[in-house]
Amino acid sequence: MEKIRRTDIAFLLNDAEGTFVGQIVNVRGWVRTKRGNKFVGFVALNDGSCLATIQIVFDFAKMDESILDRVHSGASISVNGELVESQGSGQRFEIKAVEMELLGEANPDEYPIQPKKHSLEFLRENAHLRFRTSTFSAVFRIRHHMIFAIHKFFNDKGFYNVHTPIVTGSDAEGAGEMFQVTTLDLHKIPYNEEGNIDFSKDFFGKATNLTVSGQLEAELAALALSKVYTFGPTFRAENSNTTRHLAEFWMIEPEVAFADIEDNMDLAEDMLKYVIRYALEYCMDELVFLSQRLQDEEKSKPQNERSPMELIEKLRFVADNEFVRTTYTEAIDILKNSKANQKKQFQFPIEEWGADLQSEHERYLVEKHFQKPVILTNYPKDIKAFYMKLNDDGNTVRAMDILFPGIGEIVGGSQREERYDALVGRMREMHIPEAEMSWYLDTRKFGTVPHAGYGLGFERLMLFVTGMGNIRDVIPFPRTPKNAEF
Repeated sequence: MEKIRRTDIAFLLNDAEGTFVGQIVNVRGWVRTKRGNKFVGFVALNDGSCLATIQIVFDFAKMDESILDRVHSGASISVNGELVESQGSGQRFEIKAVEMELLGEANPDEYPIQPKKHSLEFLRENAHLRFRTSTFSAVFRIRHHMIFAIHKFFNDKGFYNVHTPIVTGSDAEGAGEMFQVTTLDLHKIPYNEEGNIDFSKDFFGKATNLTVSGQLEAELAALALSKVYTFGPTFRAENSNTTRHLAEFWMIEPEVAFADIEDNMDLAEDMLKYVIRYALEYCMDELVFLSQRLQDEEKSKPQNERSPMELIEKLRFVADNEFVRTTYTEAIDILKNSKANQKKQFQFPIEEWGADLQSEHERYLVEKHFQKPVILTNYPKDIKAFYMKLNDDGNTVRAMDILFPGIGEIVGGSQREERYDALVGRMREMHIPEAEMSWYLDTRKFGTVPHAGYGLGFERLMLFVTGMGNIRDVIPFPRTPKNAEF
């Protein structure tokens, strides 16, 4: 087969001028479908550069029959052919094959991703191959664009990206749901004289875990560089199998010195609108496809279980509306007096101030009451982390959560407690050991300043942008309880 430089299918299909029409081009990719009669055949070829396939037209009489007989869905091929205006509908160009080379076979009796509708559960079980489907190739192209948009947003605003440690000796959330990291022989665990595990014999000489957040370390950097952000993997050993939880996920965590809770809300709202507009500008083909897929899926659901908005409409709803800002106390009053609460339609009824809001409450505020994205502030201190700044009332902290339609909380953040004595007091209340956190307390002893930050769970953002219903479907290889495949 003659060596011709390969061209991306996306490049050929998006060439508005038709520059390559009449020229011999080379494309390589994976076969989605093959059909035809005894005279002419058609292959739909996709190389991952875009959602669309390009049609390869070939004359059976002019092609190597031994190759064509082995070209099935999933096989990889290289094709030299003339780019021509398409005779059929659906796309502007197609390729008249001159030469075809089989690069890799896919036995149709063994290859699981056949040209038919597969359940998402089936594709999760074949996550190593689900990239080949239109749905997941669309999701993971969007994922790339969202990663790029986040970095671009912060870079353009003068932020510095900081890599915070994955292995840590501290628990940023104080929740204790952490994966331990050790090189100790679990069959011969060393104990000290008190009968406790002797971590001095471990690799780091102390007990260590996989991080649940890069926030505390990001604060250290912000108190020198002023504006920083992390974007890294985080881990929660929470035995939860819901559609919204992962054991390994990615977090974006900006920290800003000389900022208060209002600055924090402004930054988070600006960032969310920016990345959503970016998706609408650069991922429209994928969004249209996923929207149609979602609408087809919704038809089989009861009316009351259907999504309140079409996907692209929902994205524009967030991008084009000012976020409502209200307090936790006002939200509790709204929920407590709502018909849904009075008629006991909430799974978790709201009875008194201090309740930890559930997703159903958050969605009610966004979708039913305000009908806009919502930022809640000033939460009870007892349901929030130790590092959040205590308000003058002594009962609430300067926390903020951003609530979105269809998903509930998507961002959580706060103004941080910069006062040394107040921070130590909160740590003692929550039984967080001061000695282990001395490095964190030092930032409050040496040149402390007001500062604020938040965390955005990247997979939660991906759920919102793609419309997928399960968080396992927006990360390439999900890690959940009893599951660490691939």
